[in-house]
Amino acid sequence: MAKESLETPNMDVLQSVSNPQTALNTHERINSSFSGYIVRLESGYAKVSLETSDVMRADELGLVHGGFIFSAADFAAMAAVNEPNVVLASCNCLFLAPVRSGDIVTFEATEHQKEGRKRNVTVRGFVHEIKVFEGEFKTVITERHVLRLDLMKNVD
Repeated sequence: MAKESLETPNMDVLQSVSNPQTALNTHERINSSFSGYIVRLESGYAKVSLETSDVMRADELGLVHGGFIFSAADFAAMAAVNEPNVVLASCNCLFLAPVRSGDIVTFEATEHQKEGRKRNVTVRGFVHEIKVFEGEFKTVITERHVLRLDLMKNVD
């Protein structure tokens, strides 16, 4: 597997979108080796697949560190919203079963509430038919990139 630069777009992510009518508008440079790749993308819905590997192991038995599971779930939520400046505000999640190195985890993210610039997304992750993750992601769509916002503007 070739190493991917953080400076170049991950072509696996950009080319794996199965519905040519819906283009990925967010997180275009995410590393699919660690955050999964898009299997299906529609308005308000994303399906992301994470192929776990030995670099994700937390111990000698092959337990995958939960941070990799969360990263892929978060990516699925951001893709379901699919706005260029979507950011995570909060998340309530459950890790329901362990994931082993070599497992393929499939995440389904469904946007279910829109209120102004706020979006709520439910994400569920499965290894085969076993649910391993479930989370409620609260996101915000900012006018500009979050790193370009003047967050200190109104602070006394």
